[in-house]
Amino acid sequence: MLNCETDFVAKNPEFIEFAQKVLNLGVSLRCKSREGLKAHSIDGRTVAEGVTDLIGKTGEKMEFAHYEVIEAPRVVAYNHFGNRLAAILGFNMDNVEGLDEVGKFVSMQVAAMSPVAVDKDDVSKEIIDREIEIGKDQARQEGKPEEMVEKIALGKLNKFYKESTLLNQEFINDSKLTIRDYITKANKDLTVTKFHRLQLGA
Repeated sequence: MLNCETDFVAKNPEFIEFAQKVLNLGVSLRCKSREGLKAHSIDGRTVAEGVTDLIGKTGEKMEFAHYEVIEAPRVVAYNHFGNRLAAILGFNMDNVEGLDEVGKFVSMQVAAMSPVAVDKDDVSKEIIDREIEIGKDQARQEGKPEEMVEKIALGKLNKFYKESTLLNQEFINDSKLTIRDYITKANKDLTVTKFHRLQLGA
């Protein structure tokens, strides 16, 4: 994601062309990281130098802010109208009937519901510890007995998993289903391996 400050520059043909060249370069070289891609060259200048050149021409602050890679048997992308929000995700299988539609709706779910991880086992220890502390604080503020605080916090953590991990979230198109339910209707072994959600200004 190449960031600038105004729509005027974002719609500038030179800015758009450079951003497309950076994307094409990353795909062609199979670059794994933003820093690695910044060191490669376009038209005799590194990507980092190209950004600096554009800053000089436009007078606007720019930043090569995000570059995410997913390797999977099937990768799906969703770009929300207005180009300010996007999601990409990978599936563990490719040859599944209806996978294009499944991928479309699940990537829209990622964009809309901003999950923190694919499943509860993928949530970082830092986030888990934070949510437990929040749950404990809430229980104490509600005047719950100290011996119940830990149990209440763990209950709130389970609620957090349901609301904030992709496979356990309610499917926005059918609240009777979780995303896991929706995906496995297409194939019982189908799952999401990884996702990224990208939003301008976030």
